[in-house]
Amino acid sequence: MAHLTQRALLFLCLAFPCHGAERVKSRGIRQKETEYFDKYGSCMQGPPGIPGREGNPGANGIPGTPGVPGRDGAKGEKGECVSERFEEPWIPNYKQCAWNSLNYGIDLGKIAECTFTKLRSDSSLRVLFSGSLRLKCKTACCQRWYFTFNGAECSGPLPIESIVYLDQGSPELNSTINIHRTTSVEGLCEGVRAGLVDVAIWVGTCGDYPHGDASTGWNSVSRVIIEELPK
Repeated sequence: MAHLTQRALLFLCLAFPCHGAERVKSRGIRQKETEYFDKYGSCMQGPPGIPGREGNPGANGIPGTPGVPGRDGAKGEKGECVSERFEEPWIPNYKQCAWNSLNYGIDLGKIAECTFTKLRSDSSLRVLFSGSLRLKCKTACCQRWYFTFNGAECSGPLPIESIVYLDQGSPELNSTINIHRTTSVEGLCEGVRAGLVDVAIWVGTCGDYPHGDASTGWNSVSRVIIEELPK
């Protein structure tokens, strides 16, 4: 009997420690399983799947409400008025009036004129007088040859003129200088209106100087040439 009791106690001593170790081991496994499920979920993660195709475009959204109107900007500078002009090619327009041995001895007044047809108002007139001029006097004198356009001297920009000044002759010999020289009066005048223009060459005085004995076109050809030029 005593022998059986000892064997029973030995069995209990051996059984209970093993049971406690199994409980500790089982509790450790359950804790790891809980941490794994908390981290990865209740399912195991498989390999990535094949990427899907792009979906169809969505429908247009609802139009937005109009924005607030902007303010007016600063006033700009005034622009230039540019008009396109189509002009015909320039056609030469000129005229010559000539006199043989004019021999005009007038001292003050109109010598000769030449009528010209001006085609455009925005063009200029080039005029030329070429002829023999002479001035004679016993005391100092001056004469002026000049152009007029329809009776008025050029004002665009200035008159077209030439002068001849002669000092007094020799008192001892009681003589005067009498030389005829071919001289030109030439210039460009702007601002003359289109149409018929009476271009004339005149002889007059030089300011306050006394005039002498003038002569124009002696024994030679005199001419006036008029030409219309574009600006």
